[in-house]
Amino acid sequence: MTSTVILQAAAGGSNMLTTIVPMVLIMVVFYFFMIRPQVKKAKDHKKLVAELKKGDKIVTTAGIHGRIADMNETTFLIEVEGGVKIRFDKSAVSLDATKAVVAPKA
Repeated sequence: MTSTVILQAAAGGSNMLTTIVPMVLIMVVFYFFMIRPQVKKAKDHKKLVAELKKGDKIVTTAGIHGRIADMNETTFLIEVEGGVKIRFDKSAVSLDATKAVVAPKA
């Protein structure tokens, strides 16, 4: 579609700048509203996982709350209620509950 718009602008004698500028602006807006926040979120998650240590309370993406009992390079052994231990991949951690700020009740 973009090549047909450029060809029509070139063939019609219209200013090429009026055709290209809106496309560039759309790409810039797409970058700042879609791509950049995702990259920042991924970097923050990687930092969160790197800072976790044995004994920290965490919440997984599945909503399971537990305490880190053991760590490998790629996995955590999480101890949940009743002494049950479950192994999770490090990417499954969504929140460090020891550092989470709880909003006060109104």
